[in-house]
Parts: sequence; structure tokens; C-alpha cells
Amino acid sequence: MTTPPKPPQPDPRLFNADLAPAPERKWGTYSIFALWMSDTHAISNYAFAASLFVLGLPAWEVFLALLTGISIVYVLMNRMGHAGHRTGVPYPVLARASWGVYGANIPALLRAIMAVAWYGIQTWLASTAVVLLTLQLAPGLDAYNHNSVLGLSTLGWIAFMVMWGLQAVLLTRGMEFIRKVQDFATGPVVWLVVLALAVYLVVKAGGDISLTRSITGLSGPAQLEQSLIAVSLTVATFLTLVLNYADFARFTPDHRSYRRGNLIGLPVNFTAFAVVAVLVTAGTISVFGEAIYDPVKVIQKIDNPVVTVIGALAFIVATIGINVVANFVSPAYDFANLAPKYLDFKRGGMITAVLAIVVMPWKLYSSALVIQYFLGALGAFLGPLVAILLVDYYLVRSGRIDVDALFSADAEGAYFYRKGFNPKAVIAFLPAAAVSAVLALVPVFDAVAPFSWIFGMALSGALYVLVSGRDRAAAGAGPIPEDIIPSQVRAAVGEEPGAPEGSGVIAAPVPAKGS
Repeated sequence: MTTPPKPPQPDPRLFNADLAPAPERKWGTYSIFALWMSDTHAISNYAFAASLFVLGLPAWEVFLALLTGISIVYVLMNRMGHAGHRTGVPYPVLARASWGVYGANIPALLRAIMAVAWYGIQTWLASTAVVLLTLQLAPGLDAYNHNSVLGLSTLGWIAFMVMWGLQAVLLTRGMEFIRKVQDFATGPVVWLVVLALAVYLVVKAGGDISLTRSITGLSGPAQLEQSLIAVSLTVATFLTLVLNYADFARFTPDHRSYRRGNLIGLPVNFTAFAVVAVLVTAGTISVFGEAIYDPVKVIQKIDNPVVTVIGALAFIVATIGINVVANFVSPAYDFANLAPKYLDFKRGGMITAVLAIVVMPWKLYSSALVIQYFLGALGAFLGPLVAILLVDYYLVRSGRIDVDALFSADAEGAYFYRKGFNPKAVIAFLPAAAVSAVLALVPVFDAVAPFSWIFGMALSGALYVLVSGRDRAAAGAGPIPEDIIPSQVRAAVGEEPGAPEGSGVIAAPVPAKGS
């Protein structure tokens, strides 16, 4: 009787339990919906929808533009979700197929740098709500709000570190704990507050709110231009999460879960949230005599201590929600991918949290130059990065990925390429990123700046298809498979004695239901 060959062992330079194919798949439809509630119920998304109305777009046109943009996002999320669900691996590991087992650190670090900056900025913005709440409850502490230590007052530092500590406690508990918190807290609570605001202002306005007229008299051609810009900026805003959506889709039990969760959470929920934002903003015109598109300022205008406290708490929770989804999970995996032997998800997350203090986000946010050129340039890279991942998965490989080879540093491995780097990805990325950055940042191209990601995505995708011609022919054509890809590596590690419970190691999965 012959002994079956021993399955390949993952290379410790590329593998740990958090980077392994998902051990459990508990993120059902509601969890994905709650994920999007946590992300879309941000003050920035509220203000974006409201600002379009203030700019002069009729309310119905705001809804149509945002629905169009978020529907494009929905399609992209489903495409990336398919890859994440089938492979069961996070974004930096999935990127090894197109960039190489070591080259994947390039797109992972670009995503991580952006996330660290915004993680710090969002934490600081939430801390300003903590300051507001503190002064409402204890006005005598205002004396500690007028000095400056590295750009923040004493009270500001205390509030910032309180927010930092609250998030650290939440974020170091792992993905399953994050799922439970967002399911019942970060998304629903904001809905309750903004709906209450909308009802209050509509009643106070006596129903005198128009959804069909432009409050600035914006002309037809100008309305069309602003609508197209709104569509494009909506997509651009969500490209960060399109890029690393595998981090979440890997935990879904079947294809229906992420597709339905995406449908309810994006086109339905995002547009509904925009409707409420515009209703509140229209209400402020009738009630307060001015258009106020910052919900925190609306709460302050009501001038009721109870309303202020509840509103501040709600938006603190909302900011934690968006920080978890958009700015923490990805860099936690990205940093873990740098040195899996030493860094896991929790340690990668703590690196993210510590760096968020080091960059002094209040200084980043107060500098228009930094926001425009540093974060703007990084944002211009998102389109090309998304295109390379999607083109590689759908057009080059037709969905056929060897999950075990993603954890192999063997020079003959499928994704080792040249010393662990795929030069074809670099060739496709660099010129596309350069074009996208120039269009986004050089003043002479201001007219097309909001659409720079489209040029970057199209160019990088076309270049990657062009340089990957032979690889595409070798992969073969045919329908994209639907079943979860089994992993001998995962099964082999699961059989090793002493494997820690919950280490990310289970037997090869069964095919996905509802494919």
C-alpha cells in the first residue's frame, strides 16, 4: 500500500493563521449589509450628498447621480467578492497571484499607507465630537481646550487618546468580534439619529420642502456636469474598499451572502441615506434660514443638551464604524503580509494604530497641500491597482487560482515569477498610475481630475492584458468557476498536532451553496 504524498507545507515567510484561507464563514447577508451601514453612515458621505443639493442639484438629481455611482460600486464589489469568497484569502494574499508572492507587498503597502493616514484623521475627527460632548456635560473643562501641545489642546489630546483606546480595544479582538459589534451597533444607531433629525426638521418646516427645484438656479448643462462628477466621485470614494473587499468576502458562506448584502447595503441603503441627508439639509433651510450640511452642526443648532449628547455619541460610534471597515482591517492584513512569521492581524492592527498617532493626523488634515498631493496621489493609484487584480482574476486566469501556491516561495512556484515579483504587474501599474496622478493633481487638468481613476483603471487593465497574453492563453477559456477553491496547505496544517484552536486551519471546504 503506497503512502499518499504529503501535501505541501506553507512557507513561514508567507503564511500565518490570519493570512490562511478563512477558517470560519459566518458573515451572512446581514453582516455584509451591516458592514456597509458602518461605512456609508459616515459624516463625510452625509456631507457629500447634502453638498450636492446645496450646490444646486435638485434632490431627485442628487439621488439619481448617487444611485448610478453606487450601482457601479456594487458591480465592482461583487466582482472582487467572487475572488475573495472562492479563495478565502485576504487582499494582500490574493494580490500575490498578479504581483508575485513578494511583489504583493507593493500594492498592500500603498493601501496601508493611505489607510493609516485616514485612520488617524477619522480618529481625530471623532475626538472633536468627544470634546463637544465633554464640554456639554462639564463646561468648566473649557479651560483645558485653549492651549496647544503639538497642535492639540490638553482636552483635545485626552479626547483623541480616549477614541484611540476605545478603537484599540475593539480592533484587537479579531474579525469575528468586529462582525458582532458592527451588526448591532455602528450601523443601526446612526440611522436612528438621522431619521429623527429628518422627522424633526420636516415637521418644523411644515412639510415645505421641495425635491424638484435647484436652490441656486443651477443651469441644465451645469447640473449635468455636476451629476457626472458626483457619479465619478462616488465610485472613487469606494475604490479603497473595492481593492480590499476580499478581506470581508472571504468570510461569507456562499455567493448569495455577499451579493445580497452588497445590494441592500449599497444601492438601497446608501441611496436611502442620501435621501435622508438631503431632507435634513432642505429642512435646515426652512427652519434655520441656511443650508447646513454638517449633521453635527445641525445638532448644535437645535440647542438641546439631550440632543447634543445623543447626537455626539451617535457620530462617535459612526466614526468608529467607518474606521474599522475602511481604515483598519486592510492595513492590519497588509502589515501582517510583510512578515507573517512575526506579525499577525492583531499586531498589524496595533502598528496601524500607533502610526496613526505618529503622523499627527490633525496636522495632515489641516494642510490642504498634504491632502491634495500626498493622499490625492495615493488615491490616484487605486484605479490601476483594482484593474490589475480584476483583470488578472477574470481575463488572465478565468478564476483559476492555485491557493496553495500563494503560500509557496519555491522558485518554480506558479506565483514566484522573477524573485517573487511579477514584472508584468509593474509594467501595467507604473504608467497608468503616473497618468492618473497627473490628471488628478496638475491644475491644467482640473476639468477631468474627478475622472482620473477611470483613465488609470482603463490604461492599467489594457496594459496588463497586453503583457499577459501568453499567460492568458495558457490558463484557457471557459466559464469562471463558482466553487470555493480547496487548499491542501490548509488541510495539512490542520492535521499537525498542537495546531492552536481557531488558528485559521480547517479541512478543505465544501463547494459554496447558492452559487
